[in-house]
Amino acid sequence: MTKTKKHAGDTCPLVYQCRLPLSTRTVNHLADLLRRHLKVIRSRWRILPPGKIAVIVLAVLRHDQRLADMAGGNDVSESTVRRWRDELVTLLAAQAPRLDRALKKAARQGGEVVLIDGTLIHTQRRTGKADRRNYSGKHHHHGLHFLALTDEKGRLIWISAARPGRTHDNTAARHDHILAHLRSAGLGFRGLDNDVLDPVIVTGFHASRTHKLTPGQKTANRVIAVGRAPVEHGFAHLKNWRILTKLRTDPARATHLLRALLVLTNLEVNR
Repeated sequence: MTKTKKHAGDTCPLVYQCRLPLSTRTVNHLADLLRRHLKVIRSRWRILPPGKIAVIVLAVLRHDQRLADMAGGNDVSESTVRRWRDELVTLLAAQAPRLDRALKKAARQGGEVVLIDGTLIHTQRRTGKADRRNYSGKHHHHGLHFLALTDEKGRLIWISAARPGRTHDNTAARHDHILAHLRSAGLGFRGLDNDVLDPVIVTGFHASRTHKLTPGQKTANRVIAVGRAPVEHGFAHLKNWRILTKLRTDPARATHLLRALLVLTNLEVNR
């Protein structure tokens, strides 16, 4: 057997088409955002037009397409696609609302109650001390913790910064001063108790091998589940972006990514 680095003569790269289930409004918003950015930085040239770049980046975010695959199909380098993705994610994240402004806007639009809950975005295992910090004992998986607010219909209003996976919802709520911001905006809340000094996320009862749930605890769990349903719908819309199936990006960039996806999700849901 002889080794050779030459490719077979009849092989060629294959390119296939894939449907992107997003609205034209979302593509146009991203393309216009890039055009304005290019005008601000006085960049006159990109190897592809802004509309095509927007489609490539959305394919990466929605379908979790590999950068090398998207690069090969569009005759550009992998580093170029990565740079486009990071550039547009940063621009979108800058449009994500701050907590106080998001709550005041919700109040002006007639909202009365917001829902609070946390979620874990799965990540790959990391080496060293960061591996233990990102392990969630509740979910038995490594990931990053995010706290989110939605309105009564499940539309996402705000999402917190990324924290290690072992972070508890209560800790995140205290760190972001959620209760103080809600009171300042004059909004009610569901999912958080009314203790001013030590607010606690309201969660259901958990059974174990030795302690079964009582009928009263099961009833309480059903009531809590009904109240949490809209916020779970909000998380479901967010996690339709398959890049969140298992984050492979730098955790330091995860906050920007989630806030960018929050903007894109609201564009799709509120169209």
